[in-house]
Amino acid sequence: MSRRIPVSARVIAAVGAGLGITLAAFAFLSKQSRGDAAATPAADAAVAAVEQYSLAGLIVKVRLSERADDARLIIAPSVDGKPVTQGVDVRATLTRPLGSPQTLRFVTSGSELVSDQAIAKPHVFDAALDVSWQGKSGVFAFARNDGAVVLSAQQMQTGDIALASAGAGEIVSILQLPGEIRFNDDRTAHVVPRVGGVVERVPVTVGENVAQGQVLAVIASTDLADRRSELLTAERRLAAARVAYEREKSLWRERVSAEQDYLQAQVQLREADIAARSAREKLAALGASASAHALNRYELRAPFAGTIVEKHATAGEAIAADSNIFTISDLSTVWAEMAVSAQQLGAVRVGRQATIKAAAFDSRSTGRITYVGALVGEATRSGSARVVVPNPDGVWRPGMFVDVAVEAGRIAVPLAVANDAVQDIDGAPSVFVESKKGFIAQPVTTGRRDARTVEVVSGLSAGQRFVASNSYLLKAELGKLSASEE
Repeated sequence: MSRRIPVSARVIAAVGAGLGITLAAFAFLSKQSRGDAAATPAADAAVAAVEQYSLAGLIVKVRLSERADDARLIIAPSVDGKPVTQGVDVRATLTRPLGSPQTLRFVTSGSELVSDQAIAKPHVFDAALDVSWQGKSGVFAFARNDGAVVLSAQQMQTGDIALASAGAGEIVSILQLPGEIRFNDDRTAHVVPRVGGVVERVPVTVGENVAQGQVLAVIASTDLADRRSELLTAERRLAAARVAYEREKSLWRERVSAEQDYLQAQVQLREADIAARSAREKLAALGASASAHALNRYELRAPFAGTIVEKHATAGEAIAADSNIFTISDLSTVWAEMAVSAQQLGAVRVGRQATIKAAAFDSRSTGRITYVGALVGEATRSGSARVVVPNPDGVWRPGMFVDVAVEAGRIAVPLAVANDAVQDIDGAPSVFVESKKGFIAQPVTTGRRDARTVEVVSGLSAGQRFVASNSYLLKAELGKLSASEE
């Protein structure tokens, strides 16, 4: 037995069902209408990110194709469930937080209308869909926010995310040159004993750090013994001559002796003083003291603080006065020497900054060019240049091969950002730009770059606020959003 349902109950049920579906599918979208359009959104919950509108019996479904390389807006108009494309006129205007509006026309493709232009990423925009059908028209609004990263002030502070305004910058032109670490010749000494003799003791060894004045070797030298004996004899003669002079001076004043005797004593005193002074300076030139105990003992001392890099002395070995028995180098600074081609010599100038990077391990240092050679080798057709490199930790060792980046000049560019601001998003360089919808990964075209800065040719405007540091954190958040959507 059939039971008649009151008309009022059927109306309430239908309205309730329609309202439930609408809220479920379009809670995040905004819609509006104008003119005589019946802008009543319905829902198709089975299809994600689909907009559905009604206009004078025409059902209009809108979706964005998910082809990353050629995303387009697709319209599926129908009447009573049957596709209808003839007589349907659609135009869409996309307004992005960044950039100018994009107007789309539609062409028929089977039972659908497809936008005549691709929609570039990021898909963050407000859309106005203008539909005309059988003399009726309506404008429907919806939005897409795929890829906008929203961060709180606390997240910004925790991640140390800093913003900056896009503007002009400088690109440092870098010249890459091969180089080699060498001793600083200005702080390297080949130590010679300056006296011949036999080595008695060598208290130091290769690689040892020594202080200025530290004993390097003890040498028994007959030459030194003769010099010290000469000084002792000269000093005794000087003392005797001084006594004789004082005696003759006193006798002459008392009119006891002749003036000639007094003058002769004065001459002898001066000659003795000259002889003693000469003997003393000869010892000083050898770096020896006037010791009266061990006349033949010579202590060879370090001329300055440094590291012993060569040693050619062994106890019992006979050495000559000009033997190079030690090489000491102050390794707190070293030289990076570069070979510079004739074409590049004009860009390598004294005073310019250079960055030295080790070829064998991850270490770098900076210094300034202190020397550029005036000659070009006939065989190599290249000149030489030198950078003084600070080496407080002894990381740079002579003989190491290095890469030297020399600042060859500066180029002013109208728009530049820090290298850290640019991230690779879907294979394209992008900068996270601040907008009302959040931070948007804005694709950019980059140009020249240096170690810190990159030129932005297109995709970014002067004055736009962007993430200047730690932008990799936003890239990670964007990856999470993409994963959750999938």
